[in-house]
Amino acid sequence: MQDDPIKNEYQVTTVEKTTAPEGMLGDNWYRYVIQRGKQVIDCKKNGTRKAVTEHAESVAELINSRHLRGGRK
Repeated sequence: MQDDPIKNEYQVTTVEKTTAPEGMLGDNWYRYVIQRGKQVIDCKKNGTRKAVTEHAESVAELINSRHLRGGRK
């Protein structure tokens, strides 16, 4: 049985409104989570929900493309 390719890719699992990181200003912060199995990337970014979601998706895509190539070179 082959592994499900979707489960082997990093995916955005959460984008939610949050507070600013310590020492940062502003009230338009979002927390996003990118996950692959038990591996979790948990970040905060300032912007609109749409902009943060697009950013998180592009980060996940970049990580997946590097993973397929075998890492950084």
